Order: sequence, then C-alpha cells, then structure tokens
Amino acid sequence: MSQAWSPESWRDKPIQQQPIYPDAARVSEVERTLASFPPLVFAGEARELRRQFAEVTQGRAFLLQGGDCAESFAEFSTLKIRDTFKVLLQMAIVMTFAAGCPVVKVGRMAGQFAKPRSANDETINGVTLPAYRGDIVNGIGFDPASRVPDPQRLLQAYHQATATLNLLRAFAQGGFADLHEVHKWNLDFIANSALAERYSQLADRIDETLAFMRACGLDTSPQLREVSFFTAHEALLLNYEQAFVRKDSLTGGWYDCSAHMLWIGDRTRQLDGAHVEFLRGVGNPIGVKVGPSMDPDELIRLIDILNPDNDPGRLNLIVRMGADKVEANFPKLLRKVKENGRQVLWSSDPMHGNTIKASSGYKTRDFAQILREVRQFFDVHQAEGTYAGGIHIEMTGQNVTECIGGSRPITEDGLSDRYHTHCDPRMNADQSLELAFMIAETLKQVRR
Repeated sequence: MSQAWSPESWRDKPIQQQPIYPDAARVSEVERTLASFPPLVFAGEARELRRQFAEVTQGRAFLLQGGDCAESFAEFSTLKIRDTFKVLLQMAIVMTFAAGCPVVKVGRMAGQFAKPRSANDETINGVTLPAYRGDIVNGIGFDPASRVPDPQRLLQAYHQATATLNLLRAFAQGGFADLHEVHKWNLDFIANSALAERYSQLADRIDETLAFMRACGLDTSPQLREVSFFTAHEALLLNYEQAFVRKDSLTGGWYDCSAHMLWIGDRTRQLDGAHVEFLRGVGNPIGVKVGPSMDPDELIRLIDILNPDNDPGRLNLIVRMGADKVEANFPKLLRKVKENGRQVLWSSDPMHGNTIKASSGYKTRDFAQILREVRQFFDVHQAEGTYAGGIHIEMTGQNVTECIGGSRPITEDGLSDRYHTHCDPRMNADQSLELAFMIAETLKQVRR
C-alpha cells in the first residue's frame, strides 16, 4: 500500500456489495451534485472523536455506539430520532455513573442507509428480483420497479442526513441533554418496568449529587448541560462517500465529511479491495467489523494498512462473532494484536452474529445470546489483560418487538405485534437499558 492515495483511487480496485445502476450518466450527474453540497460534518469534529477514541483505547473511557440497522425514508421523524437519542443518553449515564468512566457517544444515524447483502438477488414464491440494499439504493417493496437502483436516492439520503444532524446537534447542545433533566429521559412505554424503577433510583442519586454541587457553587460546568454526540455509518457506497471528501484547511489532510466515523463491514474488508483503499486515506477515526472468518495474520496486515502510524485513536476493531463462536475465534486475534503491539480500540457487536429465524418466519435475535456474547467479550479481555473498550449495537427508542427475550420477555409469537424494521431486528429501549446496566456492573468490576 505504498502507492499514492487520492479520493478516487478506490475506483481502480476490485469492489464488493455495489448496486448496478441502469444509467451510468445519471449516476455521474448525481455524484457531481453531491460533491457541490456542503459537508455534513467538519474535519475538526472528526479529529475530536479521534482524540476521544484514543482515550478509550488507552482504557480511560468507553465507547457506546448504537442506532438503526438501516435508516428509512418512510419512518423518518423527529420523535424517532429523539427517542433513540434518549435511550443512548440513558445508557451512557448508567455506564458513566456506575463505572465512573467517561462514555463516548456515537450514533448509527444521519447516514446509515445502505446495507450489505448475502446475495445479489431475492426470491419469493418463485419470483426473483434484485436484493433490497437500503433506501439509499432501492425500495423495499417486492416489485420490479421498487428494486431498480435509483441514484436519485443518494440525494434524498443526503437531505435526510442533514435534517437528522441538525436535530441531533440541537438535542445535544440545546438543553435536552442537561443532566438536570435526567428523569425526563425515560420513555413512556417502559415507565412501569423494573428497569425504569432502577433507572429512576439512579436519577435520584444524580439529582442529589447535582444539588450538592450547586450548594458548593460548582454547578456551572457546560458539561452538565450538553453532550458531545457523534455520527457514524458503514462506508459502503463509495461514490457517495467520495462526494464528501474534503481537504482540511488546518492540517492539509483528507477527511470524509459524511460522518465523524466510518467503518468497513466484514464483507468488504479485502486487503486489496476498494473499501480498504478508500478509508486508508481519510483522517476520520475508522472501524472494521471482525467476524469469525478473520485470520490473525490477515488482521495484522489490515491494521497496518489502515493505521500505519499505530495511532491509538485511529482504528476501532468491532468484533461480531456470535455467542457460540467468541471463545473459539476471538482470543487468537486478541493475542496476535497484543503480541505485535498494535494499538486499537476493541468493541463488541453482539448483534450480527446472533441473528436467527423464528418458527413464525420472522428474522430475530435472542437477547440472552446478545448478553452472552458481550459477557464473553469482557471475559476474554480480562483473561488476556487487555481492555474491552466499547459496544456497537442495533437498537431503537421505539416500542418494537423484534428481539426475543429481555426483562419483559418478547416471545416468538409476539414478534408480529410491532415488528417494524426494514432490515435487521433491533433491541427496544427496555432491552437496551438492561444491556447498559449489565455493562455498567462489568465495567465497575473491571475498573476496580
């Protein structure tokens, strides 16, 4: 990887998981239009997230990353964004207060529109059509017109991402995230659960702490009234990503200004592939999904391509094994990275390796398996003397029934009640909060 990098050098590399557009001229026209639009984020914000990633890598903070499996054009609303933001705030405050550990908050939001697929086509009742690849590419309806990739959707994704970011910035900086309002972050539909009571008790303790600080004249810090919140998505459609590459006027480096962080999926992490080529040249903090097929030597080569300076804030390895494969596959990767002195942020994605098909036909995830994978992730790190730095989850603030189990258990028969996902099953707020309390207790023990 000694050859020169440019924003378009990825186009000379083999590429996976791309739609086939029927009108190449129209695609080029949309790409030029996108490149003329203002960036969604700024290089300085990406550098700040990179600084915070370094804190996590060195064991001084914890990464919480969560949001939709794939954002939808049809289900775009203020309430949906607000409620997901609320749950992430709740999870972060549970971890921060219990473990005494700063939490870096990153949303799978404002750009998570594209999804890799296991097959290019989908067959239902003998009819075969192109696979649904997310609203940024084609429609979810199973008919020929919906499944034709449409470059106009790239523009719609940009405008929705812009509106989402505006709202997130307002929530984060405009008073909504004020710690004095911590009781108000609870969602109505979990108000009567045992978890809500546990969260309310924690909120009472925070109120008491703030009252003490106020009495001492210490209740003036802006950190009590606002939060830093960052966005991330999988860098799958590289023509969309290239349109937002900008040269930073302060450092002269290149940044992908479509999001603060980008990641490469387990299906597109080929060493000689276009996705690795593109992301090696941008200054954002970046992630790589690490699945059970990853070879330890290949992982070291991949790390050296993406993080040649061994910068602790640069690279997040997102482990997605499946609860039944963590013990067999993860330790050898962790040891290899540790033995070779590579500085990376390790986080757990307990969602993608635990997807199953219910007897009712719904794609789902067992919450018990999600918890089990997270516990094993922490256990392996503890055994190896390394730091488990984060969690990467698919969740929503909506009252959905998509993952079975939890403290108020969703059964296979109950999946149909509120199954709304356009792609993969997400944890609801109740399940997300339960996971947060489990992680908080684990972090507390580890940090002791």
